[in-house]
Amino acid sequence: MRLDRNFANGRFIEAASAELIAVRNPATGAVIAQVSGATEAEALAAVDAAAQAQKAWRKLPAVERAAYLHKLADALDACAPAIGAALALESGKSVADATNEAIYAGQITRYHAEWARRIEGEVIPSDSADENLVLHREPIGVVACLIPFNYPVYTFMRKVAPALIAGNTVVVRPSNNTPSSAFEIARAIEKARLPVGVVNVLAMNHASAESLCTHPKVGMITLTGSVAAGRKVLDYCKANIAKPSLELGGKTPAIIEADADLEKAARELVASKTTHCGQLCTAIERVYVQESVHDRFVALLKKHMSAVEFGDRSKQASLMGPLVSDASRASIHAMVERAIEAGATLETGGTVPAGDGFFYPATLLANCRQDMEIIQEETFGPIMPVVKYRTLDEALEMANDHQFGLSSVLYTENYRAAMKVANGIEAGELYVNRTPADPYQGFHAGWKRSGLGGDDGKHGMLEFTQTRLVVMKY
Repeated sequence: MRLDRNFANGRFIEAASAELIAVRNPATGAVIAQVSGATEAEALAAVDAAAQAQKAWRKLPAVERAAYLHKLADALDACAPAIGAALALESGKSVADATNEAIYAGQITRYHAEWARRIEGEVIPSDSADENLVLHREPIGVVACLIPFNYPVYTFMRKVAPALIAGNTVVVRPSNNTPSSAFEIARAIEKARLPVGVVNVLAMNHASAESLCTHPKVGMITLTGSVAAGRKVLDYCKANIAKPSLELGGKTPAIIEADADLEKAARELVASKTTHCGQLCTAIERVYVQESVHDRFVALLKKHMSAVEFGDRSKQASLMGPLVSDASRASIHAMVERAIEAGATLETGGTVPAGDGFFYPATLLANCRQDMEIIQEETFGPIMPVVKYRTLDEALEMANDHQFGLSSVLYTENYRAAMKVANGIEAGELYVNRTPADPYQGFHAGWKRSGLGGDDGKHGMLEFTQTRLVVMKY
């Protein structure tokens, strides 16, 4: 069985505690790896190592930091098979998808390396004739990066690469569900010969995570996770007024207008909902369909949802894989049962399959209402509830009548409808005639309870900076 050790101050360290974190293959339920749980002392020492390394790292010209990031991207490419193999086992993804995730992680690393010559300050006019106002962009210091289970390799570099190019150092806490791939990334960091202490990777329990995040030298905490986890991070930030950057829950609405290409929309919505068993923050979570095409569109959704087969993707890559845990499956199934009790119609799916692994079938629920739990709460699984609407204004009102505002989708051929939704949707993203895909040159940021700050692009990189105003009298 695989045994992973934590990576701190440039080396894999011997465990100081007997605590081992068990990692399960969600397709079989079997324990496939163990990871040494970092003690609170080890978490604090990793922050100290990162803080020491940051003194020299921040002084490097940005182009030299970029050179290290390009080396790291090359190492990620070279290590992609090993990273992918580890990720596939711990996540239930196919080896091809998991390996591609490592390749995408290299791509976003190269993208952020190119910001080296583009981190700009400002010259601001002064009210005095003999004075200059110069605004500098500076690194924050040590950043704690808290990584989710669903896309742990890509999200690792989505956070680490912009933090590094801006001159910060990092301590990364991977999800305890998917830590082995993070330690394969640590091997790529070794291979790239990044300076000691610039990137540290430690698996840990909640007590050690709190010690990490409340260390006085941690200047920023970036998290992709649940709203509950985001609230906990905000509590951590209060200790030292650390900066939070939070990507939290999502409940992506898809509005289907009568003039939409219904076949295309149905096919793409089902693909979005069943990719990684619906465990994406931007996966379609609720569908609003114009009443004149409602029955036809539900029939198309049912056709495509019913055709989705699930199973172990290590044996057949075309299958839909498992949920992360049995607890997740039980929670999702309970939501489906409550929706049916509240009046929803089960079109397909909705049963807990027998056998090993944490599988759940693609599930379609028609005749849902806006006030139902299944519409208001994130499922994070392959569940698609459908609501009928009459006018676009009504659909937009229901789409906005929500605690979340991460992503949104509209299918229409009418540019007036597209502009109405583009100007009125209460979400950080709108995708017109396609499903979400988070382009890394964009800005992935949520409204409402979907988060604070954001990832990707120029604005995502600038999250990892702070400003200094220099007022120069002459």
